Amino acid sequence: MKKKLLLINPKTPSKAHFQNDRTAAYQPLGLGIIAALTPGDWEVEILDEYFEKFSYREADLVGVTAFTPSANRAYSFASFYREQGIPTVMGGIHASMMPEEALNYVNTVVTGEAESVWEKVISDFESGSMQKIYRGELLPMEGAPHPRRELFNSRYLLGSIQTTRGCPMHCDFCSVSAFNGRQYRKRPVKEVLDELENIPQKRFLFVDDNLTGNGKEDEERSISLFKGMIERKLNKEWFCQTSINVASNEEVLYYASKSGCRMMLIGVESEKEAVLANLDKKANLNILNRYDEIFRLINKYKIATIGGFIFGTDLDTADDLRCRVQYINQSRVDIVQATVLTPLPGTKLYQKFRDSGRLLYTDYPEDWEKYDMLDVLFKPALMEHEDLKEVMIECLMSFSNLWNVFKKFIRTLVFTKNLWTALWALNGNRVYRSMMLNKIKEWKLVKK
Repeated sequence: MKKKLLLINPKTPSKAHFQNDRTAAYQPLGLGIIAALTPGDWEVEILDEYFEKFSYREADLVGVTAFTPSANRAYSFASFYREQGIPTVMGGIHASMMPEEALNYVNTVVTGEAESVWEKVISDFESGSMQKIYRGELLPMEGAPHPRRELFNSRYLLGSIQTTRGCPMHCDFCSVSAFNGRQYRKRPVKEVLDELENIPQKRFLFVDDNLTGNGKEDEERSISLFKGMIERKLNKEWFCQTSINVASNEEVLYYASKSGCRMMLIGVESEKEAVLANLDKKANLNILNRYDEIFRLINKYKIATIGGFIFGTDLDTADDLRCRVQYINQSRVDIVQATVLTPLPGTKLYQKFRDSGRLLYTDYPEDWEKYDMLDVLFKPALMEHEDLKEVMIECLMSFSNLWNVFKKFIRTLVFTKNLWTALWALNGNRVYRSMMLNKIKEWKLVKK
């Protein structure tokens, strides 16, 4: 009989999370890749909690993954199976940053990227000699395995694909470089196009942290990729995350638009130079005074911008945050992603706040559930903790105000001259509005 590998994608408990919305949720690519790396004499099943309730499944080996806010739930599943005598293994960003913690709940932890070690994990399991920790190496992306998409839940509306890994930046609040390294590694364009042809969904997300990279060589690769999508007549629509320097070459924007790009998420973070410097966000410092010009240029090519902004930095007062709201509402940003500064494990920010005793919630693993990017998890520098919460309620109420959402829709329609792009942007603001309102409800319930 075939051995059975059960892979579990745990749901984030907080309702203030985009994965809870079907139009924004994307497939667990990591689990799909693990399935592809597993030998053919194994049966593999993915239990995805975003679409089905957990129920006991027979398995010889259980694998779980988790982002930080879903870590505690992942631990509960792993503990359940371990108590039944079934070996459990955990990977993903949280386990990679907190391997010793994870080993309290699982038999084995895989840190970093699993492609280099999964074959050995399976081999050691079969010989009864599984190790406690396997440390993945950063491999070139040529010949990267395609995820087993037939195992993903069919109710996902968005497909997903990854074409690059790593980031040369080392921003205080980001753990990407700690997980994927600081070298920007790229898959060959032909391999990406071949995989894109096998994605059944009409719409998809490039999950790359920065799809278009930095510099001339990366620009040429992006243009080649987008031209290939056009030449192969994929006829898909997509969105991505990228850096604000994407607008330095209009040819990139032109071919992105022609290949179906509807939205680009750009980490703006702040409108103030001192705040960007404090966050070590070097990429934005030199073009701070060109933000609106860049957003205007992106709109020119019928693409909407999702502006990511951070609230609650060490240089923020209550009035600064109100001014940030006013700036955002008046800016050319089409969709607003407002987050509270979050000290995720593995970041310089987490280490700084932990070492200085500023973390407010350290009853781990239960308190990891609060790390949803919208909670206040630390003692602010220039205001009280509860004051920051009250100001954040003000700010989130402004962004979720239906009139402001409608105004953004009209402005996107006018600036992009494209109804379909404007509707994509409207849905984006609807998703973020729902997250913000859920977080406000959560805060008010706790206060009562």
